[in-house]
This record gives sequence, structure tokens and C-alpha cells, in this order.
Amino acid sequence: MAQVPQTFFDALAVRTWCGLALGALGRAREEIDAINVYPVADGDTGTNLYLTLESAATAVEAVFAGYETGDGEPSLADAVRAMAHGALIGARGNSGTILAQLLRGMAQVLSQDGDAVGEEPRIDGVGLRLALRRAADSARQAVAHPVEGTVLTVASAAADAAEGAEGDCGAVARAAYEGARAALAATPGQLEVLGRAGVVDAGGRGLVAVLGALVEAFTGEAVRENARAAVPDAHARVAVVSDAGPCADGNGTDGPAYEVIYLLEADDTAVDRLRERLDALGECLVVVGGDGLWNVHVHVDDAGAAVELGVEAGRPYRIRITHFGLGDAHTGRGRPPRERVQRAVVAVVPGEGLAGLYAEAGATTVLARPGEPPASGELVQAVRRAHAREVVLLPNDAELRHTAAAAAEQARTEGIRVALIPTRSAVQGIAALAVHEPARRFDEDVVQMTSAAGATRYAEVVVAEHESWTTAGICQAGDVLGLIDGDVAVIGPDVTATAGTVLDRMLQAGGELVTLVVGDEAPETVAEHLQARVRESYLAVDTVVYRGGRQGALLLIGVE
Repeated sequence: MAQVPQTFFDALAVRTWCGLALGALGRAREEIDAINVYPVADGDTGTNLYLTLESAATAVEAVFAGYETGDGEPSLADAVRAMAHGALIGARGNSGTILAQLLRGMAQVLSQDGDAVGEEPRIDGVGLRLALRRAADSARQAVAHPVEGTVLTVASAAADAAEGAEGDCGAVARAAYEGARAALAATPGQLEVLGRAGVVDAGGRGLVAVLGALVEAFTGEAVRENARAAVPDAHARVAVVSDAGPCADGNGTDGPAYEVIYLLEADDTAVDRLRERLDALGECLVVVGGDGLWNVHVHVDDAGAAVELGVEAGRPYRIRITHFGLGDAHTGRGRPPRERVQRAVVAVVPGEGLAGLYAEAGATTVLARPGEPPASGELVQAVRRAHAREVVLLPNDAELRHTAAAAAEQARTEGIRVALIPTRSAVQGIAALAVHEPARRFDEDVVQMTSAAGATRYAEVVVAEHESWTTAGICQAGDVLGLIDGDVAVIGPDVTATAGTVLDRMLQAGGELVTLVVGDEAPETVAEHLQARVRESYLAVDTVVYRGGRQGALLLIGVE
């Protein structure tokens, strides 16, 4: 059904554009995912772009919904700011992160006059040209080491073409679209590794789809979406570069083992320092955002260090760490495109420290912050990111049992063999991961991991938020609670003393190994005190200590 043309850029045009762009990326998603070969053959570039735009579109719809019960409608500034913020917090992967910055750059221009009271601002072709230029420039500035032949090149070409166009928003949008298509077709000649493979850039392909939607929003006329039309040699094998964006060096060399992404609350000075330190630590660094909220994306070998640098800079959250897999998965060489690893572990973890620990052990992690449990869709995406034929899923929380089961069922419909181990705590997950052996038969591996988790008693030490009845009596707000296997067993005034009592009760039934996961808000001496207690009172029992970061509980305890 044809769209009603929009002469000027207003809030309705933003809404229309987001809806059309989401549809365009939805149609192109499988195509882009399916032929993704470089630098990581993980088949998620189209999905990452789609999820980023979906978050932007959802935010815009929320703004419009807020006006449904009252008078008036959102301003252009309301709509573009929502679009930019939604993309920022929902950005996935390298290309999704850059797309978020492109939308933010446009919003910075379009919102300058979008707060006018009384008369809605009329952003015309001139304003759109300025917005496209700001978008391209800000995206390039967000990348540590820009490389030509990527989405950055396509964005710059779109802005250049727009600057030479005359007329209304429709004419400018069409010029930008045609400029982007021509630049996309030229990417194989700009980056050697693309030319060898006969491919175009995935991020650029996605941007072309988004700009095509912009044309349709202003003219009511749909554009061609055939990616093959953008490739000079119609007989060449057409592929799309996976999230390469600006991180490719053109040599096809092996890259780091992990992708780390997180949102970060921090000031500009701290982020400038973070950029320098992450750039020295890894590759493919993209930091986008501003006004105290940032989206950080980097490829590293030390995932824990990348997260810790974020902790030092401010407050990181929504942390996602993905293990790229084994062997030559970074280059796609020596194996067919989309080669999956045989087996992977996907785990929900409660804190940044454990996220790093699990990732270093080879797991794909999903961070669950206090009060923000992951939805089944997030777990499904994590299973897809693991890019394995067989996946062991560790929810590490009794409350996530049904969510994890739904995610496992969805993944099975996609042809992935998934085993759900009902771990109730991160310490049970650690025990399971310790005996994980990918070389074993899948069923045997799952049995061993399940056995190790089941043999681990778990406890946590938390602070009561309000007065409540518990299995150990009435607690007051501020009391320290010791929960064993999910039930309150100890109520006390002191963290260290309560933790000691909990540990004693757990070891009364025996044990060979005590695992302590210490949160940021726990007393600095609690781990040392508990280690000494074990050495003095329990012969032949070992203790291991991990730092959990902002994990909600002051202390997690496991006894095997």
C-alpha cells in the first residue's frame, strides 16, 4: 500500500520512516545474515541492524502513544530524540552501533528547531541535507580507526550526494539513496578483502535499505531493495560483510576472541580516557552517544578487562559478551560461510565480574541486573550469537526457569539442539561450566554439567529492603539476610558475621570446595575472613574467590 507523501520532516515523517525502515530491514535480514562471511562468520549482521532499528521505532511509538489520551501531538524534537535514544540503548553489534550514531547525528540537527512552541517547525530539504552530513561526520568520529569501503564510506557518499541535490525532502532523500547505492557497489574495490571475496559491506547494505525507506516516507514511492543490483559484476558471488564496519584492516587476519558491548553512564572526560584504554586493549572500537549515556562496542581477548575499564569510567550495564568461537571463525577462511561451532554454553549472569569470568571460560553471557531480568527474546538472541549446533543454557536463577524454557523451545524450532540445565544460582553455573567438555558426546556433557550443578549448594547474603515475614522470622529494613537454597536461614545485623553463620550451616553437611563471589558493596574484608574461617575449621576444604561487580547480592556462596 502506497504511503502518503511527506513534504516536510515532522514527527509523523519520523514515525513513518522508522516503520518503513524496520520493514525494509526485516525483508533484508535473512539475506544479509545468510551470506555473511567477514570478519566473523556469525550470521547476525542483518539481525543486529533490525534489532537496533526496532528499538528506535518502539521509542518513537511510545512518544506518540503518550499523546493519544491528550491534546496535540509530539513535536519533531520529541520524535527524533526518542528515535536516537531508542537506537542508542538497543544498538546491537558493530553496524548497529554505527547506525545508532547516524540516527543520533541526524537528530542533533533536526531537533535544533524542533522545540518551537505554537508553530511546528518546517524542516525542508536544506535541513535534511544538514542532518545527513552531521550523521555521516558524527559516525566517523565515533570510530577509533575508520576504514574506507565500509558503512562509513556509504554514509559519507549519501551526505555528499544530498549536498548536491535541490528541492524538497523527497528529492534530497532520493539523491542520498542513489549516492549510497553507488558507494555500496564500489566497496569491493576499496577494501582488498572485500574484493577477494566479491562482497559488499553489510552495514552499508543496511544503510541503503534505511535510506530507501526515507525516500518512500517522503515520496510515497517504494525503491528497489535488490542487493545484487548494487554489485558491479552480476555474475560474481554476492556476499555481505558481517559487521565489519570500520574494524577491518583489509588483511583478513585473525581477530580477538570476544565481542563486548555495554551501555555506560559516564561524563565526557571519563569516556575520552576510556576510548584510549579500550583502543589499546582491542579492536573494532566504536563509542557512540553523549549527554552522559554511551554505547560501547569493542572486540578483545580479555573481556573482563574491557568491562572493568567501563566500571572505572562510570556505570556499565546491559553488558553483552560474545565468544566468537574457535579456529578461523574470524576470517571465514578454510571453512564454508556460516560454519557453526559444535557446542557452546549460554549463561545468565548477575554482575559484570562474573560476565567476564564466564566469557573467559568460553560462554556467551546475558547480564541480569537487579530488577531487570532478561526476557526470553534476549536469551534466544544469545543462543543465536553463540552460533553453535548444540547449546547448553544456564539460567542461573530459579525465577528464570520458564523464561529460559521458552527461549530453548524457540531455539529448537530454528534447528539448534538446546539443553536447559536448571541452575538456580551463578555458583551452580560456575560448577557446571568447570566440568564442561565440548569433546564429549552432548548428552554425556549435559549429564556431567547437571550433576555438578546439582551437587552445589548455593547461598546469598543480601540486605532486607523492608520489614517482612521470612522462614527465619521477622526481618526489618536494613537487616542482613542469609538465604540458603533460596530460603532465608539467617537474619543478622552484620554482613561478615551473617555470612560466617551461613557458611557454617552449609559445611555441616560436608563439602570440598567453597566458592565466594563478592559484590562491590560487600565489606572489603569479608572474603578474607571467610577464607580464614574455612582454613581453621574445615580441613581439606578449598576456597576460591571471584569478584562479581554490581551483582545485586553482597555475596554469593557455593559449596560443592
